[in-house]
Amino acid sequence: QVQLVESGGGLVQPGGSLRLSCTASGNIYATAMGWYRQAPGKQRELVATITNVGRSNYADSVKGRFSISKAYREDRVSLQMNSLKPEDTAVYYCTADGRLGTYWGQGTQVTVSS
Repeated sequence: QVQLVESGGGLVQPGGSLRLSCTASGNIYATAMGWYRQAPGKQRELVATITNVGRSNYADSVKGRFSISKAYREDRVSLQMNSLKPEDTAVYYCTADGRLGTYWGQGTQVTVSS
């Protein structure tokens, strides 16, 4: 079964940067990929998405700080996170809309703290 494998999470100080990456373990022919996050006690929320033709969408809370990228016709996506704030602390999940449905990764922890 194809899985989405995330990497790049960790602990960073406020104002710092992290880069998250997500790769499918097999071909899913994704038409769009993205990232969601879930903080303790809160609902999962959209962070950013991007289509195969490069159309991106960001949550207002991350606009100007985060940048999502995806290579055309490749089942991998990255999220560059700059100027991180404590409120960005959450588990970040990769997602992909593939030919056979929607896929989710297991999540990677991002903690922003001094």
